[in-house]
Amino acid sequence: MSAGAWRNIWTVVLSLALAMFLTILPMPAAVEDFRPQWVPLTIIFWCLTRPEQVGVFWAFGTGLTLDVLAGSLLGQQALGLSVIAYAAVILHARIRLFPLWQQSLFVWVLLLVERLLTLWVLGATGQPLPTLTYWLPTFVGLLLWPWLFVVLTAIEQRLNGR
Repeated sequence: MSAGAWRNIWTVVLSLALAMFLTILPMPAAVEDFRPQWVPLTIIFWCLTRPEQVGVFWAFGTGLTLDVLAGSLLGQQALGLSVIAYAAVILHARIRLFPLWQQSLFVWVLLLVERLLTLWVLGATGQPLPTLTYWLPTFVGLLLWPWLFVVLTAIEQRLNGR
């Protein structure tokens, strides 16, 4: 592998590690319900910008790691992340044509799908169902997407020397 390919892989790994850290970072109870879905947002970004390198297997591995870190049912996050990664990879050529505000709507739908799959797993395993505040992070992700896209694109370009 060339040095550029290794740099690309390390950029993805470090951004996903930072997203996982932000996911498990303790927050005050008053704002805990507004915590963005950092890992799904980061997976969606990499699937849209580098679909030939980051896809379902990256999402599944990241989901399993997140399951272990968060102490959730093993495979719960992996399922949701794999499904949204698949949709993002399949539709990446179409989505990248849209302006950021329209991409945000697509990302919001993917975040809703991830939350629905998690809700399904919770119901199937007999765990208590969450309140309506469960859906708030999807709206935060909708608002955060343009900023996250710009920041991650700038980091990627700077590290790759473009």
